[in-house]
Amino acid sequence: MAARSYPIDLGWLNGTVFAHRGLHNSGVPENSMAAFEAAIEAGYGIECDIQRARDGTAMVFHDWELERLTGETGPVAKRDAQSLGAIELRGGAGQTIPRLADVLKLVAGRVPLLIEVKSKRDHRVSAVCLAIRRTLEGYRGPHGVMSFDPRIACWFAVHSPETPRGLVVTEQDDTALPGRIRRRLAIRHAKPDFLAWDIRDLPSRLAAAQRRKGIPLTTWTVREPEQRATAERYADAPIAEGNGFG
Repeated sequence: MAARSYPIDLGWLNGTVFAHRGLHNSGVPENSMAAFEAAIEAGYGIECDIQRARDGTAMVFHDWELERLTGETGPVAKRDAQSLGAIELRGGAGQTIPRLADVLKLVAGRVPLLIEVKSKRDHRVSAVCLAIRRTLEGYRGPHGVMSFDPRIACWFAVHSPETPRGLVVTEQDDTALPGRIRRRLAIRHAKPDFLAWDIRDLPSRLAAAQRRKGIPLTTWTVREPEQRATAERYADAPIAEGNGFG
């Protein structure tokens, strides 16, 4: 994998406060259209999660299984988009699982959008990446795609090089030498345009080194004022929820 051979404008990333899974609360479910509408009204960027439906549609949903967030059970990947779109989210009357296409139509470039792609080590990533790329075709608002899995960034580098690509990183419970080596190799392999770093790990020598190279650094999930202060000192953009908005 080669680094990007042409400059990309990520000025929209610096200083933006992103609402983690939208601006959700006890009456507004995470990753719902209502949460995204609230984030836009408040002037926040949006971070959302993507799962692939059985028919190849990019759906906005965090978990692999339906149980925590809905009254249904079973894997998201076993349902088609029509079925998933009819499932009501817990904690919000009338809010159902949205498609990425619906979210793009709602946002319409008004605020920046970070799209986190869920993956598993034993899964092929091409199917979900292709679903996202097809949905993003023609979208001109500021956006980026990111994942813990460096294969996601590599796929977009080859098949959708105009899409800003990011790597999500955590050092938690993996601070020994093998973990440090894995993180450096993941960054080298992914060649990300930006990074999304675990707030619990900041300040981080590795994150600071990447930032000195000119790679913008977002940080997640900022939930408290103290974490917000850390984010403002050591990162370029917080991904926040709850009390983390300051």
